[in-house]
Amino acid sequence: MARRRRPPRAGALSDLPPLKILSKIVALQAAYYVIAFAMILFTTLVAGKQFSLDLVLSWRSLRGDTTVGWTLGLCWMLDSFVEVILLLLLVSRSKLVPDFALTIHFIHLTVTSFYTRGLPTNLLWWALQACSAALMVSLGIWACQWRELRPMNFGKAKETPALPPEHADHGEEREGPFSFGFGRGRRGKGRDGGEYEMVRMKEEDENV
Repeated sequence: MARRRRPPRAGALSDLPPLKILSKIVALQAAYYVIAFAMILFTTLVAGKQFSLDLVLSWRSLRGDTTVGWTLGLCWMLDSFVEVILLLLLVSRSKLVPDFALTIHFIHLTVTSFYTRGLPTNLLWWALQACSAALMVSLGIWACQWRELRPMNFGKAKETPALPPEHADHGEEREGPFSFGFGRGRRGKGRDGGEYEMVRMKEEDENV
């Protein structure tokens, strides 16, 4: 007897078409580098340093014994914080956030390795990637769950008009075709202008 395949978990990547997944990965990865490029360029211009592509793509620039290295680490952490907003807008599912966040960092590792022609050997670079991935996953999941648990409004409910002061007392009856009071039944007005009262029949009368 053939074994039954376990159904995929709700919100898995299999729920999305491959082209849509690829487009979101490309958009997130491009935004990841654009934001980092803008931050690093701004900090180098403010500090009066010379900008180079090694500051963005080379793991050798991230050193713990220089001010430039710590500034680059701060820029990458801020980049991960901004990327959380894009995960909230593009992904919107808390169960998909770890997949996309780890994919972004894996692609960054691949690009850095190809650019420097070698795997990173700097422990500070690996620690930065771990902190960046943890920040992106934790804040991304929290933001998406907060959005998923928000109450949904299907339209503005009609407000019940307040009763005028003369009908606020419980002892008075409401005017209209039918009025409810503390009596035995329900009162109303007939077509001829006369009043009548609807009273429940007793059980003794029903048995007769």
